Amino acid sequence: MEPSKILVTLGSVILLTGLVLTYLPWLLNWFGKLPGDIKIQNEHSFIFIPITSMLIVSLVLTVIVNLFFRK
Repeated sequence: MEPSKILVTLGSVILLTGLVLTYLPWLLNWFGKLPGDIKIQNEHSFIFIPITSMLIVSLVLTVIVNLFFRK
């Protein structure tokens, strides 16, 4: 793939992400609230490990990449 196409695609993804975060933040309310996401909090620290959320994001990105780059 040509570098120009990669840059245009990357720019489009960044723009789309920015628009979603600005105008449709409710689309991402599920992130970090699924069963399997670990939250450990005490008076001095907070640890957050979004295992299930990251598995879903990885699955969706894998499907999207395979659809676009399949030969």
